[in-house]
Amino acid sequence: MTINEKLAKIQTKFKSKKSRFNSFGKYYFRSAEDILEATKPYLLELGVSVKVCEELISNTSFPIIQSSAIISDGVDAIYATAIVGVDLDQKGMQMPQKFGSASSYGKKYALGNLFLIDDTQDSDAANTHGKAPKAKTKSTITSKKDPAYEKAVQYITAGGKLEAIKQKYNLSKEVEGALNTL
Repeated sequence: MTINEKLAKIQTKFKSKKSRFNSFGKYYFRSAEDILEATKPYLLELGVSVKVCEELISNTSFPIIQSSAIISDGVDAIYATAIVGVDLDQKGMQMPQKFGSASSYGKKYALGNLFLIDDTQDSDAANTHGKAPKAKTKSTITSKKDPAYEKAVQYITAGGKLEAIKQKYNLSKEVEGALNTL
């Protein structure tokens, strides 16, 4: 069995539970450790090993870490990487925690890339951290003196539709009537 076939077998059978809970954001997530734990049953069965390596690839005012997840059968290897920045302005963390947080994140996503873990289903990917998304409110064009009115006129004279403007703006009756005659 080739290394590609071994990796494909893991990718198609792989399951990793979200065993960690973020009490701030109120969601469950999986960590790099959870992913590595879930790969262990395949290691002896398929004769492969998995490891994660990290490298500081930029040490400027915004350090960048590259994490590489590697699966090898002793002959061939397949790599997947993730690049993360270290937020040096993160409040409430000591410097080792800032690097550790970026490192954990990079490892998780490198492993996710290697094993094709779909993070769109992970609450970590769509987390709003307990904050409801803000509802989008439309601006209102109330008169012909409004700068948005001139843009609307230009849009319609260039072939745009009034309905498209109404999806973006609320229009006063006067403005809608004027735009309707163009």
